[in-house]
This record gives sequence, C-alpha cells and structure tokens, in this order.
Amino acid sequence: MTLFGFSLVIFAAVCHATWNFLVKRINAGPELVFLFSAMSTLVYLPLALWYGRSLATFEPIHYLFLFGTALLHTGYFVMLQTGYRHGDLSLVYPTARSTGPMLSVTFAILVLGEAASWQAIAGGVLIIFGVLMLGGGLKARKGDGTLRSIGFGLVVGCFIGAYTVWDAYAVAHLMIAPVLMDWFSNLGRTLIMTPVALRRRAALRLLWQNHWLEALLVGIISPLAYILVLYAMTFTPVLYVAPLRETSVLLAVLLGSWLLHEGDLPRRLKWATVIVGGVALLATG
Repeated sequence: MTLFGFSLVIFAAVCHATWNFLVKRINAGPELVFLFSAMSTLVYLPLALWYGRSLATFEPIHYLFLFGTALLHTGYFVMLQTGYRHGDLSLVYPTARSTGPMLSVTFAILVLGEAASWQAIAGGVLIIFGVLMLGGGLKARKGDGTLRSIGFGLVVGCFIGAYTVWDAYAVAHLMIAPVLMDWFSNLGRTLIMTPVALRRRAALRLLWQNHWLEALLVGIISPLAYILVLYAMTFTPVLYVAPLRETSVLLAVLLGSWLLHEGDLPRRLKWATVIVGGVALLATG
C-alpha cells in the first residue's frame, strides 16, 4: 500500500467519524437522510457534470451498478440513522465499522479473488472478540440498550460490506469515476427518500430551521470521505482499504463517550483499541 493511498484513507476516516458524530448529535428522523443527500447532490453537481462526459460510453451494466449503489447506500443510511436514534454512537459505530470490513474481506476473497493470509483471518477473529467485549461480553444486559445498539451496528455492517465490494468492482473494473459513482448514489437516495420527506414536511421544516448548517456539513464531508476511499480503491486492493478506514472507530468512541456523554469511556476505548488492532492485522495480512 502506497503512502499516498494510506493518507487518503486515513483522512477519509477522520471525515467519516466527524459526519457520524454530527448525525448522532442532530438526532433527527429519516428526513435528515433526505436533507443531507439533497445537499450533497447539489454541492457535487459541478464535479458530476465534469465527469458525466463518460456516460456516453456506459453500457447497461454500468447503469445497473449505479442503481445498485443507490439502493445499498439508502439502506445503509436509513439503518444507521435509526441505530443512532435508538443506540449509542460509541457502540453502533464501532460494531458497524468492524463488521463491514470483515464482510468486505470475505467478499473480496470469494468474489474478487483476492488472497488472504492467516494474519488476516486472525485479525477477523480479534475484531469479533473486540465487538463482543465492547458490548459487555457475556455480562451484557437486555435492558440497558447495549444489545440493541450492537444489533443495529451488525445490520449496518452488513450494508457496509455489501456496498464496499459492489462499489469497488464498479470503480476498479468498470472504471466508473468515484465522484460519479457517489453522486449517483446521492441522487438516487434523494429520489428514494423524497416521498418520506413529503410525509414529514413539518419535521423537515423544523430540521432546516435548527440544523441546516450541520446538515450541510454532513452533505459535504460524507461524500468526500467516500470519494477518497473509492479513489484509493482504484489503485489499492479492497483487502487493505476496507480495514484501514476503520481507524475512525477510536475517534467515534471518543466523540460519543466524551462529547455526547454516553459514558463508560475507559472500557469502550479499551475494546475499541482491540478492534483497531484486529483491523491492523487485516490491513497488513
């Protein structure tokens, strides 16, 4: 993995943890997904028009992958938003971001034919153990919301694993520009969420009045984080990119436990560090 690719993925991880913190702090409903998706579509429209010249060469399979990424990312954002409304950032985020790379690596091995070593397998085992202990291990109680947070994180992680490999194939093998890939994802998500936003007009109006700036920031840095990752995947195997971006886990745990007052910082940070250790094994395996 080159230093340039490493730097891109690390910066993307910081952006990713930041916009997740903002989404959790706003604590709105599905209208938030519509609002920041619409903002992303508008903000990145000039870049999309520039790269859109390649659409003339697209075949049906290219449009299939653009449609598929819109569906997968819509499911991801809706489940993530729901998870944050009912769970802790410092639990949902680490679970989702660690489950995702494990699935991504599995898919990359089985579908894309990328190789894996014993070290990568050991990293996956360590991640599973870290997530289990982050959720309280065998002492986890049903009534404290921990299991619910972990459950949402696992579902979100499944979406992450699916869209990571789907998008990686699109940018690396079909040569779809990362900016274009992400812009169509935002456009598709905006269209899909429009009926929901119309039914929740009052909530959307209130969200705009109180949190338009935070929503705009999410609309800017969320696509930026993923575009950087997609670009990195054009010259770096998914086997390295997917795990390395999960260094955002530590930052998310700090933001959630400290700034959002979710508590239990020492224990959650300890097991988040174990998870990142597993991610490191995956990334270097």
